[in-house]
Amino acid sequence: MATLNLRNITKIYPHSGGEKKAKKKKSDSGEKKVNLQITDQGVVAVQKFDLDIADKEFIVLVGPSGCGKSTTLRMVAGLEEISGGELLIDGKLMNDVEPKNRDIAMVFQSYALYPHMTVFENMAFPLRLRKVPANEIERRVKEAAEILDITQYLDRKPKALSGGQRQRVAIGRAIVREPKVLLMDEPLSNLDAKLRNQMRAEIIKLRQKIDTTFIYVTHDQTEAMTLGDRIVIMKDGFIQQIGTPQEVFDHPANIFVAGFIGMPQMNFFDAKLLSEGGKYFVTVGGCKVELSAEKQKNLAAHKISAQDITLGVRPSHMVLAKQAGNTLSATVEVSEMMGSEVHFHANAEGRDVVVIVPTMNPDGSHIDTFTTGDKLELTFSGNVCHVFGKDGRNLEY
Repeated sequence: MATLNLRNITKIYPHSGGEKKAKKKKSDSGEKKVNLQITDQGVVAVQKFDLDIADKEFIVLVGPSGCGKSTTLRMVAGLEEISGGELLIDGKLMNDVEPKNRDIAMVFQSYALYPHMTVFENMAFPLRLRKVPANEIERRVKEAAEILDITQYLDRKPKALSGGQRQRVAIGRAIVREPKVLLMDEPLSNLDAKLRNQMRAEIIKLRQKIDTTFIYVTHDQTEAMTLGDRIVIMKDGFIQQIGTPQEVFDHPANIFVAGFIGMPQMNFFDAKLLSEGGKYFVTVGGCKVELSAEKQKNLAAHKISAQDITLGVRPSHMVLAKQAGNTLSATVEVSEMMGSEVHFHANAEGRDVVVIVPTMNPDGSHIDTFTTGDKLELTFSGNVCHVFGKDGRNLEY
């Protein structure tokens, strides 16, 4: 159980040898290479990372590969040196504290189990290093094994276990230490889809049974949405947005967050924002929609003027219209039957869009079938529109 405060955390990897300034002449402020900033000091992997984590909170760091999420986790663990800023655990500065003295446990992507040891011995190993009494070791290991439902495997070697069982052992080895903070670095990425789903549920149950603070890293937005109390979305070393799963889904701060959170990805259109008679409208193709009262209020509060925008609408919020007229015309390219719903991949206004439609109408009848080349007429309501400026920022916020 612990609170964590990460204040303006920065990580810079120094240049190696003679290439220190070889390519650094384009600008004084730094250049972009592989989406990370290059400065005189080196490659900036994490920049201005500010986050306060409450006791027992489950925080998920999510983002594409190379965004800095694992580097941030490793700085919390003490496995990476902090280049700038402050890390506090329970109010104590931890920048220069050795990893073993931070009262933190970490679960890695690879299980990192000792193949010559039994499950019991693997889980007991960190306690034996600390010279914990044998009876206390046995109590903690059996308690953790019961929580993780691996009691029956305590006498087995790792090679006799499935991937999911090995990952439970790795988690068990971490929690027997009863750490203040449990760090998890993409622990489910080596599992198949079915096992990942099962292990997600196990981690949720585990969280309810042990009193500790979790920081979990993943590139899978489904894991982020289902596990986290709050999600920290990262890109190119910067935090893009922090919020609850519902907040970042309903109110994405920018186009990157809108496109990253949600499956299938949000549809984006080149559109116009109009201001007429004190009200805001969006127009795309032959479709003109008045925005909802809440969106009207938000845009007015920021004194947003009429302009070219990027309009975002989620696939499940697109609606099939019965006939043309104030609608968006689209041509079907692929139709995917998903059981209770159909995913139409179509082209509208030169953009690839996805439309999710239930296979049954409210009256119990089945929807019309569409095949490649068929025309769709689409519409959407004003409360599901996301209005982004050409700089990518959500104009409501």
